[in-house]
Formats: sequence, structure tokens, C-alpha cells
Amino acid sequence: MVRPAGLGFELSRTDEALTAHGGLVLMAAYSERLGLRALSDLHLPAPGSNRGYRPSVFVESLVLMFQGGGRRLEDLRTLEGEGALMGLIGRDRIPDADTMGDWLRRMGGTEAERLGLEGCGRLRDALNGQIMKREPRRDFTLDADATQIEAMKRDAAWTYQGVQGYMPMLGFLFENGLCLHDEFRAGNASPAAGQVAFYSECKARMTAGKRIARYRADSASYQAALINTLEADGVVWAVTADQDRAVKGLIGALGEAEWKTPEADCGYEVAETVHTMNKTDRAFRLVIKREVRHAKDLFDTAGEHYFYHAVASNWPEEEKSAVEVLAWHNQRGSAENFNKELKCGLGMEQMPCGQFGANAVFFRLGVVAYNLFVGFKQAACPEAWRTHTIATLRWKFIQVAGRIVRHAGRTILKLAVDAKRFLDFEGMGRRCLAISAVT
Repeated sequence: MVRPAGLGFELSRTDEALTAHGGLVLMAAYSERLGLRALSDLHLPAPGSNRGYRPSVFVESLVLMFQGGGRRLEDLRTLEGEGALMGLIGRDRIPDADTMGDWLRRMGGTEAERLGLEGCGRLRDALNGQIMKREPRRDFTLDADATQIEAMKRDAAWTYQGVQGYMPMLGFLFENGLCLHDEFRAGNASPAAGQVAFYSECKARMTAGKRIARYRADSASYQAALINTLEADGVVWAVTADQDRAVKGLIGALGEAEWKTPEADCGYEVAETVHTMNKTDRAFRLVIKREVRHAKDLFDTAGEHYFYHAVASNWPEEEKSAVEVLAWHNQRGSAENFNKELKCGLGMEQMPCGQFGANAVFFRLGVVAYNLFVGFKQAACPEAWRTHTIATLRWKFIQVAGRIVRHAGRTILKLAVDAKRFLDFEGMGRRCLAISAVT
């Protein structure tokens, strides 16, 4: 027993079965009810010997680490130190950081042999399917966006923003926040590359009976091939328009009488015209917003008096006005919040390995952990908690002290919470037990 000077209390250690992450047991129960372990062993390559860890050991260990707040492979040691809790979950063996790093590199493989990355993709899709089958709605909005991850790694390339790292492409469903598809890309990959293929991959991953009915994106998606594909699929879309010569010409041709102020003192005006690109099959609406340029740009020689923002869309005029199209398109800012949840909430702003493939597997399993958080909030949490960020949910629910007691053949997890919070935990436990895999 130690009493540091000035603290006013003594420090001691105990061998009692205690945990600092009591809520993690319910997250693990939810994941198991969806089939995380069985699906991991089904879709990922098996170990090379009978003594090796099964894929589910690696996958569940990483997912639990992410959900508990770990951000680096070394944080697996914290899970290993939670022996009583891991025994309650049924995960007695936790790989160390070196073993996990070796597995990630093996799963990443070479360009032609990334069986692990493909297996993680099938795992993600299978779990998403379980979550989506419980969704009552049929039509969804896809928000597509690329996000930058800074990484001073051996094979990381320089991004267009002048930093070294990666540029993964992500497709989120706005209505529930689920990440439908992720594509880990090199830092020097253009966000505009492969837009049609990415949309098609997202479309193919929609559960039977569900469809992508709406699409939003920034100017990386302002491409004739993508627009034609969306039109052919009957998708309503809105994307930021590149202000190329044709678009600037249309803006310049608008008369002052065509600019309308949506409401008094809003600080901007809106106008609308019709536009078509050289290779688009149909014309579309072009909604332009302008704001007065109050501060002169040091390098502005054209003397522009306004800032302009243009949005291309096929929303029917009878369904949305120009102002409503802008407001709807601005909702794609939620994709930035989803990105933030994935990167900051689950530690995906840092990559652990020097190899691209290994980091791609790590990132995809981060997406799996993120989607399980999304599904858990919808299926098990009190309604008031469903808008919580991952950090808030972790603070209120996962990082709860508990004591594990075994008595007369019973195992009891005693949580250090008040009566009201305990009722929340009881309710979440019952809802987790009611979940079974949907075939």
C-alpha cells in the first residue's frame, strides 16, 4: 500500500474481478447475436496451423478495442488486462500487438492476394445486411465522400492537400448513418476517380427490398457518366457543380432580376437556370447561390464582387424549390460527421502499419466496428441515446465500472450506476437478447 504525499488517500492493488468497461459486455453480446464470430470465421482465411488463432479472435479483439476506446495496436494490452470481462464475453485469448500486426499484414497481402481484405468486405456486407433487414424504410439517400488520413508511413503518398497519407472513399446512408461501402485509396488518388464504379458497388450492397433512391456528393461526382447512371437508375441526385467555363458563362448571363433573396437579412441570393454537359443524356437544374465578397482577395485581379456556389440537380421543380434543393444538398454535411465519428470516435485517423494492404484491413475492420455501433444504437439503446456520438455513448455506457461475482453457479456483473441508469442497462440487455440473426 502506498500513500503519495499530498493526495490524502492510499493506493493499493486488488485481484478482485473488476472492470472499467462494464458496458462492453452488451456491445459484445449484440455483435454475437448478429453473428460476428461465425461470419468472421466463415469469410476470412483460416490460420495456417491448428495452433493459430481463428480469424474471429483477431476480428473481435480489434472490434472490442475500437469500441472500448483503444486507438493503437498496443491498446490490446488493456483488453488483455480485462481478464474477468473477457472471460464473461467468452474471449479468453487476446492477441498481442505484434501478433495482430503480423495478421493484418498477412490479410493485406499483395495486390493480387488480398483475400483477407476481401473477406473483411464480405463480413462487413453480411453484418450490414443483418442491420438493414431490421430497417422499416425502403428508400435511402447515399452520401458519397472521400476523407483524408494523414500518415507518415512507408508507402503513404502525398495527397492533393499537400500531406502524406491515404484518401479512402466512403458511402454512407444518411437515414441511419450506416457505412455501406469503403474503398481504401492511396493518398495521391483523385477523389473524382472511379465514381461510377463506387456508386455501383454501393448499389450492389443494398439489401433485397431496399434501394438507393437519392444521391448527394461534392464536385468530385460532377461527371457525365455518373449523372447518366443515376438518371438511368431513377435516382434523385444533387452534386456540387464545377465552376468551369460553361457554368461561369451561365452565371454571368443571369440578370439581376433573376436573383432572389430567400428571406430578409439572410446574407445571400439564389438564382436558377438549366444546364447540360457535353455527354449527359438530359439537361438538369443548376441552382446558384451568391454572397457578397466583403474582403478582397490579395490575388484577385478580376474584381469579383460575389462568391458563387452552384449545385446541379434533377429534383423536380414541383417537389423542391431552388432554396430547398440547396438546403437538401447541404445536408450532405452529415457525411462529414459520419467521417468524424469513424476517424475520431474509433481512431481511424491513424494507421498502425507501414504496408498499404495491412492498413486497408485495419480501416475496414474500423468500419465494421462503426457499423456495429450504429446498429446497436438503433436496436438496443433508449431512444434518447440514438443521436449520441460514439464518444458520448462510450462515456455513458461502456466506460462503467463493474464487479464480476460468481456465486452458487450464477455469474453476476454488478455495475456502479444509479437506479435509473441500471434500468437503461437492463432494457438494453433485454433488447440484445431479443435479437437473432435474420436469414
